[in-house]
Amino acid sequence: MNVILLRYGEIFLKGHNRKFFEQVLQQNIAESLKGFKFNLQKISGRFEISEYDESNEKIIIDKLQKVFGLHTLSVAERLETDYDAIKTACAKLDLNGKTFRVTANRASKIFPIKSMELNAELGGIILDNNKNSKVDLHNPDVKVRVDIRENGYTYISTNIIKCAGGMPLGTAGKGLLLLSGGIDSPVAGYFMARRGLKIEAIHFHSYPYTSELAKQKVINLAKKMCDYLVDIKIHIISVTHIQEEIHKYCDGDFMITLLRRMMMRISQNIAKKNELGALITGESLGQVASQTLQSINATNAVVDIPVFRPLIGFDKQDIMDIARKIGTYDISIQPYEDCCTVFLPKNPVTKPKLDKVLREEIKLDIDELIQKSLDSEEIVEVHCI
Repeated sequence: MNVILLRYGEIFLKGHNRKFFEQVLQQNIAESLKGFKFNLQKISGRFEISEYDESNEKIIIDKLQKVFGLHTLSVAERLETDYDAIKTACAKLDLNGKTFRVTANRASKIFPIKSMELNAELGGIILDNNKNSKVDLHNPDVKVRVDIRENGYTYISTNIIKCAGGMPLGTAGKGLLLLSGGIDSPVAGYFMARRGLKIEAIHFHSYPYTSELAKQKVINLAKKMCDYLVDIKIHIISVTHIQEEIHKYCDGDFMITLLRRMMMRISQNIAKKNELGALITGESLGQVASQTLQSINATNAVVDIPVFRPLIGFDKQDIMDIARKIGTYDISIQPYEDCCTVFLPKNPVTKPKLDKVLREEIKLDIDELIQKSLDSEEIVEVHCI
């Protein structure tokens, strides 16, 4: 019968905690396939999916490829470990004239034939039944894997499909992503989730200066991110009154710096209230005025929890390529502006000195402005379709 073999990579580096990571990964696999009929079980160093409707195989594989923690998968024929049965299965392989190599993995050491000998004998059988094929040990078109496991079964596959990799979602705690609606922040969230961080998001809007379509764009981004995250809670916060106060009382050139500092304070408040251990931003060093070293230092100065910036050393083109890969790019480039474009100064300060920032900030009632933003909070729960 055909099964899907799932392999994980980095979890093998874990010592006594490995069982915890495997359990979380197994739960995430099951969650990703909710709505499908299947049987999921752990075998030594692998997971196996069986008893699924093969007409859904393509959809199931697509969903599994997005499960963080899985390294590769293969559709494999599972048979009881018997040498004659293995030879018969290999004899039936149709390689359509492609080059191939056989790689046997004898995890079950009670199997009497060693891997090198098995490679040669099975390769000969495949050649006998594929007259137009040739062996290529270095760069074959097809890699025939014969995986002899300790559970009494052997798995024969001819395909290896790459998965998302990383660590199982939820094994590294929880973080709050500043989700702007642009290209960068969804990619930043993707990278931190790939390291096992469960993600919630915060989005700042400036209605009526920004439209309801801008907010819907962010919700649509979150839905697309749920291909990898399964679900995500979005905290939607108004900062209209903050921008109006800065515009009214402060030097306009400091608008971005002052607004970012307020956004970081609000984000930390939401994070602590919801037991989220870090903030995540899509900043890339030097990309815009608010992402210079001095600007980052000025915004970091108002928070006391970690701020993760996974894109800090990325080129814009690199970020765009990843956004396309994960499916967020086309949504991000929709022409609905976010709050940072409101009251945008002609000459924003790119290297703000903290003493000057504080002189401007003292003109504001920070606590009152933050509380008004917190009172505006709207929560949207987004789930994978």
